[in-house]
Amino acid sequence: MKELDRTMAQKIAEAVIAFQRRTTGHTPKAATVVLSQDTLVITLHEALSPAEKELARSPEGAAQVEEFHRRLFSSSCQSLREEIKRITGVAVREAVAEIEPTTGAVVQAFTKSAMVQVFRLAQGVPAGSWSEGGPGDP
Repeated sequence: MKELDRTMAQKIAEAVIAFQRRTTGHTPKAATVVLSQDTLVITLHEALSPAEKELARSPEGAAQVEEFHRRLFSSSCQSLREEIKRITGVAVREAVAEIEPTTGAVVQAFTKSAMVQVFRLAQGVPAGSWSEGGPGDP
């Protein structure tokens, strides 16, 4: 794919997957990138290695995996912040990572000035129902 054909979201997804591969040695299966105003949320799917998934089967092991990934992200995300700035033209003010050890997902949030709440749904919401109203809408 030529550089000009890729969207910002695709460029960020590629940068985040490369960052994860460099920092952990494990390549996530996919990355989902969502931008809402000044908040960028990235979900890395199947980002944990098989050994980490096995360790996370116990509550103590899950806590160790979560803490490891939070510290790793915190200590090494400067290059990713710079890459996001290069791609978007906007500096990153804050960056956090949350890990879901049972599914292997890693959620990274980059924000200028917001509180981020992440809800991982049990399954996808049909695309049409998202913008046209869904269950529970009057």
